[in-house]
Amino acid sequence: MQLFAFLLTKARSAASGGFKNAQVPRHLPKTFAVLAGAAAAYHTWYALPAAACQQVAHEGHHDGESEFANWSATHKVRPQQLFEPETIEDLQRVVARCHAAGQKIRVVGSGLSPNGMAFSSQGMLSTVLLDEIISVDKEKQQVTVQAGARVQQVVEALRPHGLTLQNFASIREQTMGGFTQVGSHGSGATIPPVDEQVVSMKLVTPAQGCLELSQEQDPKLFHMARVGLGCLGVVAELTLQCVPSHQLLQHTQVMTRQQVHDQHKQLLQQNRHLRYMWLPYTDAVVVVTGNAYKEGEPMPASPALATQDHQLAPFRELLHSLCGKVRQGVSPDQELPSQTMESVDRMSGTELRDHLLAIDPLDHLWVARVNQAEAEWWKRCEGYQKGWSDWLLGFDCGGQQWVLETCFPCGTVKQPSGADLQYMEDLLNKIEAAKMPAPSPIEQRWTCGSASHMSPASAAAEEGDSQDYLFSWVGIIMYLPTENERQRAAITKRFKEYVTLCKRDLFQKYAAVEHWAKIEPAELNSKELKLLQKRLHNHYPMADFNAARKRLDPKSILSNEFVDLVLA
Repeated sequence: MQLFAFLLTKARSAASGGFKNAQVPRHLPKTFAVLAGAAAAYHTWYALPAAACQQVAHEGHHDGESEFANWSATHKVRPQQLFEPETIEDLQRVVARCHAAGQKIRVVGSGLSPNGMAFSSQGMLSTVLLDEIISVDKEKQQVTVQAGARVQQVVEALRPHGLTLQNFASIREQTMGGFTQVGSHGSGATIPPVDEQVVSMKLVTPAQGCLELSQEQDPKLFHMARVGLGCLGVVAELTLQCVPSHQLLQHTQVMTRQQVHDQHKQLLQQNRHLRYMWLPYTDAVVVVTGNAYKEGEPMPASPALATQDHQLAPFRELLHSLCGKVRQGVSPDQELPSQTMESVDRMSGTELRDHLLAIDPLDHLWVARVNQAEAEWWKRCEGYQKGWSDWLLGFDCGGQQWVLETCFPCGTVKQPSGADLQYMEDLLNKIEAAKMPAPSPIEQRWTCGSASHMSPASAAAEEGDSQDYLFSWVGIIMYLPTENERQRAAITKRFKEYVTLCKRDLFQKYAAVEHWAKIEPAELNSKELKLLQKRLHNHYPMADFNAARKRLDPKSILSNEFVDLVLA
């Protein structure tokens, strides 16, 4: 199948080298291979046929047979119409005409949201061709970009000016519009979610045309629209506050749970970036810190870095021990294929984990063995590395997966409440008591608050500076390491039980809300949906947000089933 048109920019950018003056045509007429970096992070994308990529910007593609799927293939859609404007003027015409006709046009960027919140069967508008880096103001340390520019593209454009973005999520393939609209985040107790980097924006609305928003121009709507979920208008341009480019010294170490509890406050307060990876059914916690590093400074003393063969040995040995065998209680169709064993020595750690989990992903004892092998792998990867912030802050998220990420308050950096560690203690205990086949890692990160009203880390201005507050983000996963539909369905069912466990026992206790891109409303029964809506209404100024939607998009052309369910 052809790759989705969202990845066209990767090919154009690679061909141009500088991301600006690409020689590759804006609409590629045939399938192209995903670049190695994207292939490592993402899996199958289904695309519109070439004809859909060649349409005039203001015309819809009346197809209905082409299929999109997100990278985990957990959400699919056959849009009846697709719009791909190449200029802001084209975008304004598309939005105006669709508003007049009442035509749905759900906005989509890179389409990376795990819940497919940008998909709509009635119509979609892709910003992927609105990808220009408009200007860099070195004095103000600001960059203005079109919403379809990718994070990595922006970073490379900033590099010659000695600038970079303040923080990054785990991956760098998002478009800047999607990156900010869903409230993405990195990690750092004193660093806010990425929407706080936005200092001004152009928003093309169905009813009021193109609005320019900033702290000075309609500040209330500005703070609402920074995390607007694509519901208030189509983000056309963004101006972002940057920081001087810098290198980081990253330290990876494995601690026990008790060591983390004893040192947590110090780790939060003394490190610019901090990330924990909890490994269920083990006493291991991977602790990753990152701090400013100046070229020429001596590297801290550490044991000699192990060879890759030594690092991967725990995974490989577990796989090799199963070669040609079927574990007791595992059906024959779950036996590890012999051809897989021939390629074991070429697999990365995350690929090895996927293959191991695929053997019996719902047996908690087997998953525990895989987690224990992963703990040993991380111990052999301990050490320091230096590099530019945009490279070190990214990491491999693993293979196809179901994911739920929550955000909740945990005091301030000066006075952390301890809720973050208590949440993890409760979660791990409940996983083990329920014999939940929870794979590694459960990732935990931190940010300060955001002044954006719809950010999960929102902090009311009247309570003080939003950046005084501390929020923790915790992500649970279940991998989908197989293409066997029956097995994928069984994993999906078990993951729903995993999510229910969290919602029932943790959400209210810790005032937690889901990351917008990881809510799955279509999977809920009526009672669960009402609880979700109540939780969101208690956390967000939903009445104000829906009033803004009604004013800017009175015909709801920017909504879809997700929006209708969640924001009801």
